[in-house]
Amino acid sequence: MSDHPDLTRNQSLVLGALARADGPRSAYELLDDLRDDGLRAPLQVYRALDKLLELRLAHRLESLNAFVACGEPHVHEEGGIAAFAICEKCGRVEEFCDDAVCGRLGAIAHETGFRPRRTTIEIRGLCRTCAEAG
Repeated sequence: MSDHPDLTRNQSLVLGALARADGPRSAYELLDDLRDDGLRAPLQVYRALDKLLELRLAHRLESLNAFVACGEPHVHEEGGIAAFAICEKCGRVEEFCDDAVCGRLGAIAHETGFRPRRTTIEIRGLCRTCAEAG
């Protein structure tokens, strides 16, 4: 379970399951993972995920319709950018942050008067291990 003081029991359970997962998890996979802990309804998981997303403790990978625990919670502030490299072969997901990319996207938003709430960049391809395996 998480040590985050603002989380409910369900939110802590979901965050813990995401942190332990070996890859992105869908809401229904999380529900299956947490049935023995008392979570029985999809709504319980979705509500917990909504709060974790709001607190920037988790991310939704749009292309996979799945969630991951945030690897850099101190980096993502209001309008912050989360970037992920997703291997299409093994499913590995790496979160990364690039100051130049973040700076340029922030500058574009500022120049156009746009106020981003959340930005997620997903790069899909092959991780080094899968690329080298051929």
